[in-house]
Amino acid sequence: MKRNLRFLAAALPLLLAACVPAVRIKGDAGLLNAQVQREQALAHADHWTLEGRLGVSDGKTGGSGSFSWTQNGDRYEFVLRGPAISGMNFRLSGGPASALLEGLNGGPLRGPDAEALMHKALGWEVPLHDLRAWVLGLRADSGPAELSFGADRLPSLLQQDGWAVDYREWDAARQPPLPKKVYAEKLPYKVKLSIESWQFQ
Repeated sequence: MKRNLRFLAAALPLLLAACVPAVRIKGDAGLLNAQVQREQALAHADHWTLEGRLGVSDGKTGGSGSFSWTQNGDRYEFVLRGPAISGMNFRLSGGPASALLEGLNGGPLRGPDAEALMHKALGWEVPLHDLRAWVLGLRADSGPAELSFGADRLPSLLQQDGWAVDYREWDAARQPPLPKKVYAEKLPYKVKLSIESWQFQ
């Protein structure tokens, strides 16, 4: 029995490492196995809509508002609604090779990269590509990651691509569980997502 447990503890990190990117996990074999199962169950979840509250800060300025995010495969639509950010409302949409930012002064902005458009228009550094995975409680495909777990045996901290992603609350009634509060920080930037509803297609 002990030999089997030692084998499992050694094999599970290899299974996770086989799923790009590599990962270092702080936890026992049971935690590793549960995370493998979560990642397998959500690996192809790419048609969903979530709604909630967004807060962004660069250490000097910031704002918050309600948002909706719809993901249809590689296509996305992100809508932020004021008036919490000085009446600001905008819609960001696009796909792998193009992005369109509408609703801001100066007219629509177009470009190949959504993150660059956000930074140009608002001065915000928001890791939109990585957040697509992080909001599901998964590792992004941007590089090595490190995971820590909380008392609920779900991920509590994900460190990847220079960001620390703090999972403050989970919806454990769902199977598999999904995050409800996701706080990402890469000083001086902070992004806070409070997710109020999930819908999968």
